[in-house]
Amino acid sequence: MKNSFMLSRRRFVTGLAMSSAALGLGLGANLSFGTAHRQSTFQVLTGNQFDLSIGYQTVNMTGKERIANTVNGSLPAPVLRWKEGETVTLRVKNNLAYDSSIHWHGMILASHMDGVPGLSFDGIKPGDTYEYHFDVNQSGTYWYHSHSGFQEQSGVYGAIVIDPKEPDPVAYDRDHVVVLSDWTDEVPEKVYAKLKKQSHYYNFRERTAGDLWRDIKEKGVSATWNERQMWNQMRMSETDIADVTGYTYTYLMNGMTPEDGWQALFNKSEKVRLRFVNAAAMTIFDVRIPGLKMTVVASDGQNIEPVTIDEFRIGVAETYDVVVEPNDDSAYTIFAQSIDRTGYTRGVLTPDPSWTADIPQMDDAPILVHRDMGMAHGDHGTHGGHSHHGDATSTDMGHSQHMGMDHSKHQGMNHSQHTSMDHGNMNHSGMNHSQMDHSMNHGGSQLGKAGFGTNSEIKHAKTEFGPHVDMRTEMMQNGIYDPGIGLRDHQTRYGRKVLTYADIRNLTPTIDTREPEREIQLHLTGNMSRYMWSMDGIKFADAEPLALKYGERVRIVLVNDTMMTHPVHLHGVWSELETNEPNYIPRKHTIMVQPGSSVSYLVTADAKGKWAYHCHLLYHMPGMMREVWIS
Repeated sequence: MKNSFMLSRRRFVTGLAMSSAALGLGLGANLSFGTAHRQSTFQVLTGNQFDLSIGYQTVNMTGKERIANTVNGSLPAPVLRWKEGETVTLRVKNNLAYDSSIHWHGMILASHMDGVPGLSFDGIKPGDTYEYHFDVNQSGTYWYHSHSGFQEQSGVYGAIVIDPKEPDPVAYDRDHVVVLSDWTDEVPEKVYAKLKKQSHYYNFRERTAGDLWRDIKEKGVSATWNERQMWNQMRMSETDIADVTGYTYTYLMNGMTPEDGWQALFNKSEKVRLRFVNAAAMTIFDVRIPGLKMTVVASDGQNIEPVTIDEFRIGVAETYDVVVEPNDDSAYTIFAQSIDRTGYTRGVLTPDPSWTADIPQMDDAPILVHRDMGMAHGDHGTHGGHSHHGDATSTDMGHSQHMGMDHSKHQGMNHSQHTSMDHGNMNHSGMNHSQMDHSMNHGGSQLGKAGFGTNSEIKHAKTEFGPHVDMRTEMMQNGIYDPGIGLRDHQTRYGRKVLTYADIRNLTPTIDTREPEREIQLHLTGNMSRYMWSMDGIKFADAEPLALKYGERVRIVLVNDTMMTHPVHLHGVWSELETNEPNYIPRKHTIMVQPGSSVSYLVTADAKGKWAYHCHLLYHMPGMMREVWIS
């Protein structure tokens, strides 16, 4: 590609500065504003020709009027309903004062249609229209959002539903789209600035004297002292579950606040399909419908073997389709609580518009334990006991002397060569990327079998050592069996079956049955107190592209060296999750990686071009991101 399409590592930050400046300068006299009205139904656009307009809207979520960025005056954006096998054309007009874009999340298409400014195209300038045009070669539930600055936080997101050309294997009578999101009255750039200055700014659940006294009674003075000493030495907080919390966020369901409540209707004896999309900027949700079992039938748009559960966690950018069979003499609450339990959103599934349903209490706020730091002894993440917070095991506490994390000395290393490099003007076309692909090719016989994961040990690169990385996992657990922090004891405590990745089995056989040719181990890294995020200890601005050979079968092993849960999205190709079921490997576009754990997946590099690869937590993305080149 021409140099104009090279991704400027500064483009993301530049976009933020432009949006902040535009807001501060009144956005320009020629810009018009509308008012987005909250309602229980929203726009659904069908066909194969679409005109979408990104512009400003006045909204009121909290009793105060604020300016949102919306598509066609709707928050969330209109649902786009397509048909598999057709070709769609989408003309996107940018009425903002700064560049914008639309990324079609989870869609398999040509790289220049992917919608990532500076990488797949130049972005959409103010006043311009960009025409997206591509074949729809898949079916299921997906979504779309801006990939420019923090516009996604301000309202540029919407659902995509693609009807299959063949008979749908899922039986249902009606379906509802359920878009989960988070709204803040603050300007998103100010949220990010606060986090950079004080990473726990929005965390109001620091420990109290009452917590200390409770721990002494439960664990004794010695164990409590060792535990407190460990946390103090690491300068970390066991309550740091989410960076941005309900202190500033209002959680929305289809644009409706919890007070208003979204409503979904059904008739007697109907099977209802609920298409959940997590379009939040930073919030991972735990979803349940008290009184109803849910049968999960699709994950990230792909049909799976039905699995019946009571509760599931949905990471940012993931989608899940569930089928429920409600009784027509009851109304039900669709309840989605944030991972840190600082808030929730809800809707009502009802046969009568005048009926409502009880809103359940949120579960206890979880705390981080040893297993979330890669320090669980004798626990491989498959099973866990519980404490009053539902996540501690008998081996979790009082073992600070055996810490599996490496918090060793950071001094003495010079990383200045990374920060001083100007990659924005580099020409990579003649570079040999074979020397920087992190691959671990020990020969086909030594690589783990396809579908079963890696046999390789954790290897920390030199770039992970320094003040920019405050944690390194040494005792890797397989994250596919772990329902996640705050959910691990729900089966025994509440009788609620929680979905795990290990439960997901693709409905149709694995397409590419080849063994991986090589492995790439990537570490999700950061310094939480300084709010610095990276991969392998290298922030996006300083990172070289990750090179894949067209047509190769490769295993990617993600190791989470932080205490945050990271949903990671690889554009352009499927991420085929290794769940010990090689014949029915589930295909996903976004994969959550648990704290202190690893996840492996297979990739067939069958789409040439330049693709983004990043954590989908919006305020992590400026650092925890890579380019992937397939050629």
